[in-house]
Amino acid sequence: MAAAQPVVFETHLKSLPLVHRGKVRDIYDAGPEHLLIVTSDRLSAFDVVLPDPIPGKGAVLNGISRFWFEKTAHIIPNQLTDLAIEDVIKDPADQALLRGRAVIVKKLRALPVEAVARGYLIGSGWKDYQATGSLCGIPLPRGMVQAAKLPEPLFTPASKAPKGQHDENIDFDQVRDLLGGELADKVRDITLRIYSFAAQYALERGIIIADTKFEFGVDKSGALFLIDEVLTPDSSRFWPADTYQAGISPPSFDKQYVRDYLETLDWGKKAPGPKLPAEVIQKTAEKYQEAYTRLTR
Repeated sequence: MAAAQPVVFETHLKSLPLVHRGKVRDIYDAGPEHLLIVTSDRLSAFDVVLPDPIPGKGAVLNGISRFWFEKTAHIIPNQLTDLAIEDVIKDPADQALLRGRAVIVKKLRALPVEAVARGYLIGSGWKDYQATGSLCGIPLPRGMVQAAKLPEPLFTPASKAPKGQHDENIDFDQVRDLLGGELADKVRDITLRIYSFAAQYALERGIIIADTKFEFGVDKSGALFLIDEVLTPDSSRFWPADTYQAGISPPSFDKQYVRDYLETLDWGKKAPGPKLPAEVIQKTAEKYQEAYTRLTR
């Protein structure tokens, strides 16, 4: 799927105005009701965009997100539309560049909360537990080990930080202050429903989804939609189920592989990011592709 595509670090479309260039996605205004979202091959780690793109990554992320949007549409409506790239982009060269890595979506107001679901004790959650015995303020049983499965999936939201800063974990009362009680409850409940559904689906295909984050938006009437990306190797921790064991940091299909490499460098985790060796780039591309293949086969 991804191998035949050109590598895209940034897009510069002349026919549509650029609204935002994020760590991975370029977002263009496609009219009063729509946006064009282009998923590039950029890779960020520790909130820094690295100088080397990962071949095929954008197409993999776009494909996985579309797959999950369709799989979870029975739980919540989402940003997808029936519009094709050709409906808004007329230049054949741009159409070819965007094919497989772009989508036309509804124009919605994003909520100011990262909706995080955790099923396993890893990453910042493991560090939090070691320090406090809790995960984002939620008490956990004593004696748990790294990568242990949690007694039940937890909703551990985060605030959206300004560009260049890190998102910060917040408690549910803060989410209610930001969104209002009814909407906060709905975001929490839907987050856990999607996670539980997807985790079971992925496990049957040999992948453990250790944790993930969702974003939600509302339309002018206040209706809630699932937006951005869904259950990708960028927004989730994917572990191979056949080699999983608690007590260690498991190997992964996500960008943890790159993070682990970067941790071996004398780098301050600030821009500019270091260049990646060819072997790390190739291995990362293979991990993303394998995640796509396992989930969608």
